[in-house]
Amino acid sequence: MILRNNIKVGSMKYEVRSISQTHGRRNDCEQPVRIDEVNLSKENTFLNSVFLLLATIILLLSSCKVYTFRDISIPPEVKTVKIGFIENKARYVNPQLSPQLTDKLQQKITNQTRLTRTNSDDAHYQVSGFIAEDFISTAGISNQTAAINRLTITVHITLFRSLENKTDEFDISRNFDFNASLSRNQAEQLLRDEIIRTMTDEIFNRLFSNW
Repeated sequence: MILRNNIKVGSMKYEVRSISQTHGRRNDCEQPVRIDEVNLSKENTFLNSVFLLLATIILLLSSCKVYTFRDISIPPEVKTVKIGFIENKARYVNPQLSPQLTDKLQQKITNQTRLTRTNSDDAHYQVSGFIAEDFISTAGISNQTAAINRLTITVHITLFRSLENKTDEFDISRNFDFNASLSRNQAEQLLRDEIIRTMTDEIFNRLFSNW
């Protein structure tokens, strides 16, 4: 005798056809069922394929870092940029700060905008600037002794837009706190990456955000 049973596993529905044999009495034990054929519902198979695809995409996204950047605004007619060296005009000169900040800003503009870098004085955007301040002050006192010191960096940036014959200028100033037990050189080494990253991001956002 052929038996038909519907079996549902998860969201998939199976129709199982099996052959069963008895010994002539209703209460006798049946022999083990042998599955001859399994028919899958085409609709359920399609839906589960879609579900599997979506699950795979979600898994891939959850296992990867997705990085997003602040919206930038560059007119379509602007195609080239000249990035000058950021000089250090502060009273105290950290010899590594200017070249590292200049290099990082050049990399960020090249990698995150469609602008083509050039050394031509006819560049549509011309970026220049200098480090105006680099000093340390006391930020926290414990038992009448300095516990936290603060390094303040200020950079003055000039953006000349040659197509409009217009110049914009702005200052970026940020504070970086450190333990007062550290020397200036130790603090600069400790904070170097944070200083360069923070100042570069701030300058970039001011250059290419809506004015």
